[in-house]
Amino acid sequence: MDQVILINVRPLETRVALLENGALVEFMAERTHKRGLVGSIYRGQVVRVLPGMQAAFVNIGLDRAAFLYVGDVRAEAGPGSPFLLEESDEVANTEGSMRDENRSGEKPLIQDLLKEGQSILVQVAKDPLGTKGARITTHLSLPGRHVVYMPTLKHIGVSRRIEDEEEKERLRGIVEKLVPEEGGVIVRTAGEGATEDSIRSDIEYLVRLSEQVHKGYNEISSPGLVHADLDVELRAVRDLLTEEITRVYVDDKVAFEKITKFVSQFMPTLKDKIAYYSKSRPLFDLYEVDLEISRALERKVWLKSGGYIVIDEAEALVIIDVNTGRYVGKKDLEDTILKTNLEAVREICHQLRIRNMGGIIIVDFIDMEKEINREKVLNQLKEELVKDRAKTNVLGMSSLGLVEMTRKRIRPSLTKSLCEPCSYCDGKGFTKRRETVAREIFHELEQEGPSAERVSNIVHCHPDVADWIYAEEEEMLEYLEVRLNRRIVFKIEGDYHVEQYEVGSN
Repeated sequence: MDQVILINVRPLETRVALLENGALVEFMAERTHKRGLVGSIYRGQVVRVLPGMQAAFVNIGLDRAAFLYVGDVRAEAGPGSPFLLEESDEVANTEGSMRDENRSGEKPLIQDLLKEGQSILVQVAKDPLGTKGARITTHLSLPGRHVVYMPTLKHIGVSRRIEDEEEKERLRGIVEKLVPEEGGVIVRTAGEGATEDSIRSDIEYLVRLSEQVHKGYNEISSPGLVHADLDVELRAVRDLLTEEITRVYVDDKVAFEKITKFVSQFMPTLKDKIAYYSKSRPLFDLYEVDLEISRALERKVWLKSGGYIVIDEAEALVIIDVNTGRYVGKKDLEDTILKTNLEAVREICHQLRIRNMGGIIIVDFIDMEKEINREKVLNQLKEELVKDRAKTNVLGMSSLGLVEMTRKRIRPSLTKSLCEPCSYCDGKGFTKRRETVAREIFHELEQEGPSAERVSNIVHCHPDVADWIYAEEEEMLEYLEVRLNRRIVFKIEGDYHVEQYEVGSN
């Protein structure tokens, strides 16, 4: 499989694309003035403890207070030991259950762990989404190229994504020899095939980094940043660059030199894969990445067969609907439905990765009568999701053909990153019909009732609403004027929203 990483750098924005056989499978973008927060470490101050929610709000120096759940507070952490560990994808996919180790026995209460005004060291686990502040944790994890170092947890593990049992044992043996006295180490998926020297260098660097973080925490007295995660281009190289990657193209000289230096230090065997792209044609244009991104922002995605899927991203969940569309099949209805569902599975998994959608996901497949066909679709879905770096969990298919699944959400989705709610409908996706607004105007006028003191009513409204009333509601208008014993005059306001109106009087 031909895999290529494209890094497009501009003064105000850096974009990264991962392509497999020429098709976009992952996309990241970060603006200079609006960097992602995930992985960054802050000195925080508890501003409010909520026993009823078993959570706390913490000021970390941002516009909105961050949210800290009781399960993300390390009970042993005190003023002299403010570190913590976030259960990252790598940690979540290791052998053994660290959550069970951490949370065995009776769970402590948030009011026993934190007090208002207390200073704590926290790490951002999820970027702010919508009106919600950042999700933080007191469990620190420091990712390197091959391993994740956890300053306060004595645990050794190997990513479950490494399937070779002999390789797992080899890596476990290396880590057991090198693990520091304090803290634990998880071998990342990228650590497969790593030498002992490479892993040692990784661990030594991360131990020094944790010491710097601790020192930085003690040097500042107010809430603020202690340690920022890497820039998006270096994160992409750290997390995506493997032996399977054919080439990494960078279209900026400064970024190319920075990435080359980083790769030479942490993964020298792969430095020859880094290439500077200097041609006049834009890098993303060469691979038609922008076209694929535009497609990923559409609500409807067409399948090659003529079927299509509809993706609706709501506040609480993502809903995906599968339809046969123009595809009529060749044999029978059940066969047509099965082929459409199987093709939709591949496109759905592809879109989940590109759009970076997370949380609860409901997929409404076309109803299938045969149980064996439902199993085929479900198994195909699980196989395709194995390629996804984000942790996913498929809960099964209901008798109605609905599949419930979850996908780990850390950063905002592509839609949330590149789009904003419609300025006209405010993200509702609809506006009231003209006749509906007219009915509301008539209702408000009728509520005022007859009055000898008033000669007329003046209604300020959108031109389309006024046109509708004069063209379609003339009878109702005459009825109201007789009933109220006064004239009704409409004054057109071109800058009004179609739903906006104001009723005055003379």
